[in-house]
Amino acid sequence: MNTTDEPRTRLLEAAGQVFADKGFEGATVREICKRAKLNIAAVNYYFRDKERLYIETVKQAACGLPETQRQAWPPNTPPAEKLRRFIRVMVDHLTDSNKPAWHTRMMMHELANPTSACAELVRDYIAPTAGVLMEILGEILPPDMPRWKRFMTGFSIVSQCLYYVQNRPIAKLLVGEEDFAAFTRDHIAEHVTQFSLAALGLTMQPSTNGAHTVR
Repeated sequence: MNTTDEPRTRLLEAAGQVFADKGFEGATVREICKRAKLNIAAVNYYFRDKERLYIETVKQAACGLPETQRQAWPPNTPPAEKLRRFIRVMVDHLTDSNKPAWHTRMMMHELANPTSACAELVRDYIAPTAGVLMEILGEILPPDMPRWKRFMTGFSIVSQCLYYVQNRPIAKLLVGEEDFAAFTRDHIAEHVTQFSLAALGLTMQPSTNGAHTVR
């Protein structure tokens, strides 16, 4: 790591934990800097003010998704297979246990209570991912379907993936410990894929060699 970036990285990490717990209004620059073990002036130096620090922290929590979704499809890849891969990447990203716990809390907090960070979040992270999904759906949905209806279809697919993050505690209580153990990444991604393809009038069946065929 570049030593020049260490204070900035420490600020983002500390800010993420505080903002995720207390929100923008409840968090203070003093508390963030104390956690980062830096002088209060560091916020002005690296981010200008608390609002800019918050925006960059939200973007940090969302990092990784656009890059992983910009996939180079092999020639003649069926749209159903593209959708399967898209869903798998999204599920993997949302359920990644290696990323800091505050990433998910921060994102859920911002999406539930949008701030000035929301516009940049949509522009830099959500819109590129939505663009990939819209391209895939463009190969599946009728060409005369209104744009708003295409987006509603995309929202329905994404919301299935989000459910297993936003409502994980509720799902666990509903189904019980034993059955909830089956809610793995593989099972979630496969279920969302099969459910979505069925709604779109397509099916994808795994073959004996592990590949998928579309019917």
